[in-house]
Amino acid sequence: MPTSPTRRGTALAAVTAAALLAATGCSDSGSPDGASSNGGRANSTAVPKNLGSQRLHWAACPAPSTAEGGGTAPSPLPGGARWQCASMKVPLDYAKAGGDTIDLALIRAPARDRARRIGSLVFNFGGPGGSGVSGLPSFAPDYEKLRSRYDLVSFDPRGVGRSDPVECKDARQLDAYYAQDATPDDAAERKTFVNGLASYAAACEKRSGESLPYVGTTNAARDMELMRKVLGDKKLYYFGISYGTELGGVYAHLFPSKVGRAVFDAVVDPSQDSEQGSLGQAKGFQLALDNFAKDCVARGDACRLPGTTPKQIEGFITGLLTRLDKKPIAGIGNRKLTQTQATNGIAQALYSKEFWPYLEQGLDEADGGNGALLLALSDAMNGRDENGGYSNIQAANAAINCVDSKERYTLEQTRAKLPEFRRASPVFGDFLGWGLMSCSKWPVPGQWSHPDVSAPGAAPILIVGNTGDPATPYAGARAMAEALGKGVGVEITYHGQGHGSYDSGNPCVQGAVNDYLLNGTVPKAGTVCR
Repeated sequence: MPTSPTRRGTALAAVTAAALLAATGCSDSGSPDGASSNGGRANSTAVPKNLGSQRLHWAACPAPSTAEGGGTAPSPLPGGARWQCASMKVPLDYAKAGGDTIDLALIRAPARDRARRIGSLVFNFGGPGGSGVSGLPSFAPDYEKLRSRYDLVSFDPRGVGRSDPVECKDARQLDAYYAQDATPDDAAERKTFVNGLASYAAACEKRSGESLPYVGTTNAARDMELMRKVLGDKKLYYFGISYGTELGGVYAHLFPSKVGRAVFDAVVDPSQDSEQGSLGQAKGFQLALDNFAKDCVARGDACRLPGTTPKQIEGFITGLLTRLDKKPIAGIGNRKLTQTQATNGIAQALYSKEFWPYLEQGLDEADGGNGALLLALSDAMNGRDENGGYSNIQAANAAINCVDSKERYTLEQTRAKLPEFRRASPVFGDFLGWGLMSCSKWPVPGQWSHPDVSAPGAAPILIVGNTGDPATPYAGARAMAEALGKGVGVEITYHGQGHGSYDSGNPCVQGAVNDYLLNGTVPKAGTVCR
């Protein structure tokens, strides 16, 4: 079934590397979630005083739960400081602030220079559905300079990881679900596809139905405002990546006067509805695949894939996927590699140029009948570990996307749109086109066609766009800057490859971001980094 790479952050890069090594041996006002249906600011919501004044009890961090991705407890920070974890109570329903509460899981790395500490820098690494509690320790080395004056803080948003996680199917059922054909070719396959979507949605409703109406981005933004208060900061200092930029934009819209220094990297286009966003991703992933193929050709005989032109290499890839549609090949253990999983794995490898060698190797091996590496890549995107357990990243992703977006595409509407998607990408067009139906059977209505991020009066927000980003295409950065409003969005451009800019290590990008966050120096709009 489609596990479309929607609004995904960079946190999967770390788990991808681990999965490869382990698995293959390879080196609306009536809406419970909030805002009015016309996209205006949500009605004010009162938070009980006992929640706004609650004290967090920080303690040593346990190992991540299965829902967070599993693994071991985070290692000590440079200098020997320990990671600290806590939980924060938030209203399940902000319209009933005196009602039920849920616990959000938080993690922090204390600032090194306590005398010059600015406050807490809150991170969201994307998804939606990614665990910040397991993600922040993975990426902490990239942000160590920022820890000089900030506590680095992240959290599992509601519905994610340890924060009242959305649960749907069990691991055995998910293995079967993700192996199903996500690009049906005939009436029988289409029936199976639609039934699969209905079965998945029904499982989510059965196991998590009480929380599904409340897991959307508007409530997550409200949770961040409560978090700001509980952490003791006058303003919210924020670093959002991928979907985290959308979450940050919604926060800025709801609470413009509370925005402190904020950075949006790998920027979601807030002006697009789900169809436009998926079509943009089809073009973005196709561009990334084009760049991968060009790189392979440029290496001559060192390239393991057949073809002397990028077009020939891409023809080889589409041919391989066509063969897998007819006959899956050996994967890992008794699991086979299907066309859907192969496409998923290819997309996962395009999130970072560092994974291009894995992609080349995986395609070459699959051509010879060994699908283990591409299946491991697909498993990483789906949150499956080497022991067969699943994080809840895809369950949370579906729940958040479907309570955010109000589009519900029928089979007939989706089929009519497929030609445009195929023109956008011969490899990913069908996959992302059929993905339009992912919310079609969801039991909870959605809130918006696209989020309102207008934030007049907010402090400057640094917007970083990457020209080679497959998942959040470069045009989204300009759209976000314009939507935030004059004097708020400050755009800089990075000419690079992969998803995101700061973690590329580019000195120009990191210098501009660090100077803003640490010193308050706003870079010149239009700055270009290469």
